Amino acid sequence: FSDPFINRRRANDFIQADMRLEAISQERIRERNKAPQERQREICEDYYPCELYAFRHGYAAAYRHYFGRRRTK
Repeated sequence: FSDPFINRRRANDFIQADMRLEAISQERIRERNKAPQERQREICEDYYPCELYAFRHGYAAAYRHYFGRRRTK
């Protein structure tokens, strides 16, 4: 039977260099153009109380609860 792992040189033969660079640039474009819901979810994940609230009520409700309205006092 053959070894399921291949060495690095053979692994690099599968993907051409220009395709890798194109894939990297496409990924960077996708990162820049995130959906508003994805940005809100990331903000909520960074704030622990919001994340706990999201586990019970969902990320949209948690974001609205903690960040949706301005609190001025």
